[in-house]
Amino acid sequence: MLTIENDETSCEELVNLLANIDAEVVEVIEQKREFPDSRFYLGRGKAEAVAEKIAHLGIDYVVIDSEITPLQAKNLEKVFKVPVRDRTQVILDVFAKHATTREGKLQVELARLQYELPRLVGEGKSLSRLGGGVGTRGPGEQKLEERRRRIHERIATLRKELQELRKNREQQRKLRLENELATVSIVGYTNAGKSCLLAALSSDPSITVSGRLFSTLSPVVRRVKLPDGRIVLFKDTVGFIRKVPHSIIEAFKSTLEEISYSDLIILLADVSDPELIQKINVAEEVLNELKAESIPRLLVFNKVDLLSKENLERLSDAYPSAIFISALKGQGIDVLLEEVCRVLEKSEAEWEFFVDAKRLHLLEKYREKITIKGSVFTDEGAVVKIRAREGVLKKLMKLLDGGMKTCES
Repeated sequence: MLTIENDETSCEELVNLLANIDAEVVEVIEQKREFPDSRFYLGRGKAEAVAEKIAHLGIDYVVIDSEITPLQAKNLEKVFKVPVRDRTQVILDVFAKHATTREGKLQVELARLQYELPRLVGEGKSLSRLGGGVGTRGPGEQKLEERRRRIHERIATLRKELQELRKNREQQRKLRLENELATVSIVGYTNAGKSCLLAALSSDPSITVSGRLFSTLSPVVRRVKLPDGRIVLFKDTVGFIRKVPHSIIEAFKSTLEEISYSDLIILLADVSDPELIQKINVAEEVLNELKAESIPRLLVFNKVDLLSKENLERLSDAYPSAIFISALKGQGIDVLLEEVCRVLEKSEAEWEFFVDAKRLHLLEKYREKITIKGSVFTDEGAVVKIRAREGVLKKLMKLLDGGMKTCES
């Protein structure tokens, strides 16, 4: 694996990505340059020195920790005598490995084809060596055009299929909105422990929890009971990462857009990560790109069991409003759920109802969507203070035959 960037964290991240596809990194070579060489990325002299090491170590292929041009890849392969891949191709391979749903597989295929398409330019010459004359196109150029046309057709088909799946998701979202259950999205840098947190919140052992990057590509939604008795939908989302290829962002845009329909966002961060602050910034940048900056947000630090007491206190002083948990150990989960209740209540209204004795049982129908803040019982029924979304309160008012007495915001 090669990198010319002075970014150890990015390099370590690439090593972890390669481990995800069972590739063994034999050696990491760095070169400091102000700008990549336009022909060889590393510079011709450095490339030749690396080629000797490749031959000596018996390397199968080389990975560059950046996105390189088709010309750079072609020139490096001539010098190295082994295939050369870049960071984008590795990420695509990791995504392909973890794509389990039909939508995920289509998204990965679309991203791969969008990456490959511009790299077909220039292959015509190598394919045209068999012949051709003045004013004519050689067989290589014809093959290139045919290949390009097929990729365009496949991209159009994939986009059409993904659009249909997007319509299905929008229909599901509409049903969730009509159901009036609040939605909380868990977002953050990949491997921050999002799936582990969702498993802890929902007590669902079937949720895949892995220490590898991008173990979750498709949103996973679970019902979670809050301390006040209400049910909220918690959603695990695809993790964020540095240097995300544009093709992947475009392919997974419809999946990421689900975040912007949340009532609350939990920004989860790995408190033991030495690049903690930078990765929080990456997550916040992605949220801003998704136009989700106006959605209420909770900063939650995970894996506190891996941090010393002194460092934990220092971080707590720096982020007084943050919540500290260990999803794996179950530590701080109750505090997190209490805070979720508090934040969600800010967007709700509190109404007071008189419910006659014959209709008291109807409240149970809405128990998952309301918080009963107080009640006074009489022989005729009860005066009940209920906090919920206005839509729920209006439906409840109709159900109780207009039994509303007073309103409070």
